[in-house]
Amino acid sequence: MEPKYHNMHTNLIILAGGASSRMKKSIPVEGLTEEEIHTANTKNKALITYGKDGRPILDFLLLNAEKAGYKNVCIIVGKRAEDFKKYYGLQEEGNVFKGMTISYATQHIPEGREKPYGTTDAVVQALQQYPHLQQETFTVCNCDNLYSVEALKLLRETKAPNAFISYDRDALKFSEERIARFALARLDSDHNMLEIVEKPSAESIAKFRDSQGKFRVSMNIFKFDAPMMFPYLKTCPPHPERDEKELPTAIVNFCKDHPKQFLGIPLCEHVPDLTSKEDIKVFKQYLRDHF
Repeated sequence: MEPKYHNMHTNLIILAGGASSRMKKSIPVEGLTEEEIHTANTKNKALITYGKDGRPILDFLLLNAEKAGYKNVCIIVGKRAEDFKKYYGLQEEGNVFKGMTISYATQHIPEGREKPYGTTDAVVQALQQYPHLQQETFTVCNCDNLYSVEALKLLRETKAPNAFISYDRDALKFSEERIARFALARLDSDHNMLEIVEKPSAESIAKFRDSQGKFRVSMNIFKFDAPMMFPYLKTCPPHPERDEKELPTAIVNFCKDHPKQFLGIPLCEHVPDLTSKEDIKVFKQYLRDHF
């Protein structure tokens, strides 16, 4: 299906329905308050508070989104939706926050499962709960990465029907062990997505260098043209090991059928990430330095 338009969009979907299991399992570290440890163990990690006003860390992603020109935000939540509503409004949709409207979609857990069914399942459920989005364009991203205004703006303004931020792996300020766990994106000479591979073998890694000689990493921030992508989201198979329906799988399946329809936009910058309790101190220091 050909995209109907390439105009700028103002829709942002934030993935916040996950179980935060790695955050909850990680052990406490020095320098955290009892409240921060309690929140990390009991609530969504995006709601860990910061600053004298005790605002959620998610506020800073929303602040960047507003600066980048987004107007309509849908937060995909799990069964603890009331935790988010405390900060962003009690209505299911149309809450006003920082000049944007905040709505909620609930990622329900299928019968027989204990945890949510993955990021693709989250987006599908959101689009089913807000059917108008099935005919629109939107950006989708994690709640626990602090994407920059530049990254969010690049996706909002690109003329490509579908796209992702193609981060320079060398600019990510994580340990070598952690970076090695990130999936690499393989692009063609025009920066279009060919595949995403987790932990490529040493023998095959050379083919992942792009035309600039860089290794490119996806940090799970994408632009989707819904009429093109929705069929692939709905039919996404679960990962054979993790048993979750993941966005990279749906994207790779789409790219096989639609070559040169998923652009990798290069960007060289760090992306703060909240995965374990050790990241909380690093994240707070980043906020002190940049906000």
